[in-house]
Amino acid sequence: MTPIDISREHNIGVMMLWHARIMVLAWGVIVPAGILVTRYLKILPRQNWPCELDSQLWWRCHWMAQSFAVVLSVLGIGLIFGSAEGGSAYFLHVVPGYCILALGVLQLTLGVTRGSKGGPTDPAPDGSLHGDHYDMTRRRVVFEALHRVFGYLALAIAMVTILMGMWIVNAPVWMWLAIVTYWAALICAALYLQYKGRAFDTYQAIWGTDPELPGNKLPRQGWWTNRPAETLDFNYEKENE
Repeated sequence: MTPIDISREHNIGVMMLWHARIMVLAWGVIVPAGILVTRYLKILPRQNWPCELDSQLWWRCHWMAQSFAVVLSVLGIGLIFGSAEGGSAYFLHVVPGYCILALGVLQLTLGVTRGSKGGPTDPAPDGSLHGDHYDMTRRRVVFEALHRVFGYLALAIAMVTILMGMWIVNAPVWMWLAIVTYWAALICAALYLQYKGRAFDTYQAIWGTDPELPGNKLPRQGWWTNRPAETLDFNYEKENE
């Protein structure tokens, strides 16, 4: 329960306390877990892929986690808006905090303007399978690249900003242990799932392995991803019967 720096007092007002709780919940807990699910659970362990395609778990977790985090961020910043003073604390915590909120809003904007899905589950108005995602149009490719970069950038800034905020208010040791242990657990889970080859290409996870599909004619999207047809053990002959 002692502060991390015993030479300073741990003294924090009510508004600042709730600001810290809300922002840590949003960007220290929810967003990292949402990213983990999004990257590694596009195909569930017990899912009979490719007979069962397009699991919606990762997608729901992704958009709900991101949207909830932005809402919490607005609330958290609103609690202390206008109360921040200048100095090193301002530039080490407040400015990055606003950058995180801006990136969160930008991510939501990109998501809304990402284009249509297409495919069997969301055909075009004319009844065809065409859609920005199904066809992997330039709009979709650019969206995925930007969304990925901005997402990981926001997460990295958020983690540093949280630690800087904890240092500024001289948070107790148990808080440092709790958040670092949680992050370490997520990192270990990510490393394990990456080693097991669970970072699957979104396109094949949704629409399968048919080489004639537009997205399967393009290189894999994302960093260090696998096409599930290359890593999952299933019987092609049985599927095609």
